[in-house]
Amino acid sequence: MSNSNHIQIYDTTLRDGAQGEGINFSASGKIRHAQRLDELGVDYIEGGFPGSNPKDIAFFEDIRKIELKHAKVAAFGSTRRMNTPVAEDDNIVKLLGAHTPVVTLVGKSSRLHVDEVLRTTEEENLGMIRDSVRYLKEQGREVVFDAEHFFQGYQESPEFAMRAIGAAAEVGVDVVVLCDTNGGTLPDDIECITASVVKALSVSVGIHTHNDMELGVANSLAAVRAGAVQVQGTINGFGERCGNANLCSIIATLELKMGKHCIRDGAMAELTDVSRFVDELVNRPHNPKAAFVGKSSFGHKGGLHANAVQKNPITYEHISPETVGNTRRILISEGSGTSSVVLKALDHGVELDKSKPEAQKILKELKELENKGYEFEAADASFRLLINKALDRHMPFFELDGYRVVVERRGEDQLPVSEATIKLRVRGEQSHTVAEADGPVDALDRALRKALEGFYPAIANVQLTDYRVRILDPEEATAATTRVLIESTDGDESWTTVGVSDNLIEASWEALVDSVEYKLFMEEERNQV
Repeated sequence: MSNSNHIQIYDTTLRDGAQGEGINFSASGKIRHAQRLDELGVDYIEGGFPGSNPKDIAFFEDIRKIELKHAKVAAFGSTRRMNTPVAEDDNIVKLLGAHTPVVTLVGKSSRLHVDEVLRTTEEENLGMIRDSVRYLKEQGREVVFDAEHFFQGYQESPEFAMRAIGAAAEVGVDVVVLCDTNGGTLPDDIECITASVVKALSVSVGIHTHNDMELGVANSLAAVRAGAVQVQGTINGFGERCGNANLCSIIATLELKMGKHCIRDGAMAELTDVSRFVDELVNRPHNPKAAFVGKSSFGHKGGLHANAVQKNPITYEHISPETVGNTRRILISEGSGTSSVVLKALDHGVELDKSKPEAQKILKELKELENKGYEFEAADASFRLLINKALDRHMPFFELDGYRVVVERRGEDQLPVSEATIKLRVRGEQSHTVAEADGPVDALDRALRKALEGFYPAIANVQLTDYRVRILDPEEATAATTRVLIESTDGDESWTTVGVSDNLIEASWEALVDSVEYKLFMEEERNQV
């Protein structure tokens, strides 16, 4: 085993991660993932199971055309089938056909699985392991042996489990990876058992854990403490059932807390971007609560917290958010104090003195609005406008004379059509527009932008990207108060606005107006610089 301070990171997002519910990579997405992880500096990227599907075979063909800077690509498969010559085993043939420098073999190390799943003898299982590893080594491959259900098997029979991994070690395997396949082992047991294996084997030892008890990361780190030099996992913890160990958390903890080296020098600041990039590849919302990389990881809502962070960030932050490419956020709510308001205003380029009436005025307005159901944690753009209004700096960009929304079904077999009519005035000039769409909010949005585009051409680039509705008092049934959050973009920036009303259309209108006014305000501010 190497005594190096380097811990190998083995990414199995494209294989084990893709087995998670709702996780699907396109063919091009798999290539982009591999390239991005290579840029990060991981050591191994497992591309898939060439014996299972055409998409994985195509990946191995395509990735050979790309020169990776650092990572080695691994193909995954199982040991030879029972009572089959290794050179004739279809799975082994396909593994070689992937032409990867690394092959990862999974084999049984649990008596229960050999008896009940394979239904063969221990000697045949050991022969399957030896033959497969030896043959692939003879073909010039680096071989990783994933000892499936190792910790379960070790707790059933330490001798049986050790003989299984010993069979791989004695024929020249490069790394033996201990797998907590069911995710049911505790960190103390992981550390103790891994230490015993490290002491007994002359080859490198790795760890592969699952998150069924939310201990995937803790178990991986426990194995490293015991001497494991390779950690397998997935970006964002994708994987079957509750997922695999989350490499984002593992990488950050190894480098920043345990003094280990595992990715390219200087790449730690890219970790948040990598996490969000991979979520985008599978069209999955980013987890705001994710450790290190989630947008809430360095969010401060309590007034005492915000005040302390303003004085010294380490009072409530265990690392600087910039270390992992994240940012500090001050969250505003009715529980906020003036320190929070001052810091949040500063985020928007507005300097306030918390001892002055202006800060108190904003805080008072904030609490009154939140008492009515408004929420500004996720609606930064509406909060910026709130500051302007409270400081009497807000100049409306238009005046509304009125709007009307009609939903009409024009035939028994036709879908409903929504029509919005808006009358407004800009600098004394009236604009009267009509727009149709499938839904009433979309129709209202189109009519509003149509009415303003002639006066403010920048509005043409604004698009709605998300629309969220929350019922605040469901016991009121159809008379309930509704909160609407709208996310908008102009292609360069994104912003979120909020509206509240017991009328869904009016709540949506408020959020739409804030979205448009925020865009126009930002344009005006940029032009004044």
